[in-house]
Amino acid sequence: MKFNSRKDPLFQLVTFGVCITLCVVVVNRITSETPLFSAFVLGDILSVLVVAFLLWIYFDTSYELTATSLKYKSGPLRGSIAIDDIREVIKGKTLWSGIKPATARKGLIIKYKGFQEIYISPRTNDTLVEKLLELNKDIKITIP
Repeated sequence: MKFNSRKDPLFQLVTFGVCITLCVVVVNRITSETPLFSAFVLGDILSVLVVAFLLWIYFDTSYELTATSLKYKSGPLRGSIAIDDIREVIKGKTLWSGIKPATARKGLIIKYKGFQEIYISPRTNDTLVEKLLELNKDIKITIP
């Protein structure tokens, strides 16, 4: 079962704010009458790459729950966690460091394999938790 990531207004503001600002700078640079220098061209290329990267993360963040694993992808960040390795899920809390294939706050912190953890933000936390519990009843659910 596939779960799309929830898009937080703060994440949208930062993503599209940076994209629009960089696009305006690049277009202004291209349309100006000053001679092109290699440093500016390199900066324009890097700006376009940053915009492409941010949009890739924004539109390609999702999670897939199979019978044996939870797969996640967010732009270039991809991975899989075995359902049997998940020991705890914390609902409604935000993880500010570590692996975060997420586009919103107040998602799910999934603890697995000893002390490893990952933060995800499915569209509805409750639906994903219910499906996880159907696959592994031993998962501890914590609500802060």
